[in-house]
Amino acid sequence: MAPKISVVIPVYNERHTLTTLLDRVLATPYEKELLVVDDYSTDGTRDLLNSYSHPDVRIFFHEKNQGKGAAIRTAAGKATGDIVIIQDADLEYDPAEYGKLIDPIERGLADVVYGSRFLGGPHRVLFFWHYVGNAFLTTVSNMMTNLNLTDMETCYKAFRREEFQKIPLRSNRFGFEPEITAKVARRGLRVFETPISYYGRTYAEGKKIGWKDAVSALWTILRYKFGD
Repeated sequence: MAPKISVVIPVYNERHTLTTLLDRVLATPYEKELLVVDDYSTDGTRDLLNSYSHPDVRIFFHEKNQGKGAAIRTAAGKATGDIVIIQDADLEYDPAEYGKLIDPIERGLADVVYGSRFLGGPHRVLFFWHYVGNAFLTTVSNMMTNLNLTDMETCYKAFRREEFQKIPLRSNRFGFEPEITAKVARRGLRVFETPISYYGRTYAEGKKIGWKDAVSALWTILRYKFGD
């Protein structure tokens, strides 16, 4: 039996890309549910979601902006699939590549799969200092967790649902990435990486993460090395 997937989609101000993204996820050849959490968007995204209806899409609304991690927490306990996949609401990551994330779990080799932007998949050439920042944070995370990831900060992470729902999540914003990595390592879960494509955005096109999030991620890495 093919696994059912739960696609967790945190959303904040993605009116221009959200419908296309939902169509692409729904077009994937899996039994699935989409758990969309609007993190108090102010650009019309909430109006779009209020009028959106599909039997495989469940929509939740935050009444104040809390961050990506908080949106993932809202959806985490509601997932019913065999595999949970995190999917940003922009178009930087391609749902057509879900098979790469699912395969090691489906074959019983992995509990968690990271889709790496730095293992040779095609990617849009953008910001050098973003690359340096990602490499630095991944290196520090690896030092704390004793994993050898190439892309800790990737959005594309897939989990066996029963393992994912055991992990207590605290971070509200982009600290979700280093937090979940630290807790996956602490639990001794089997982690795989697989190359993925990456279609990055510029800030003019809607990219949100910045240097303050990098500082916060560094603090999160150190925090979850030494405690919860």
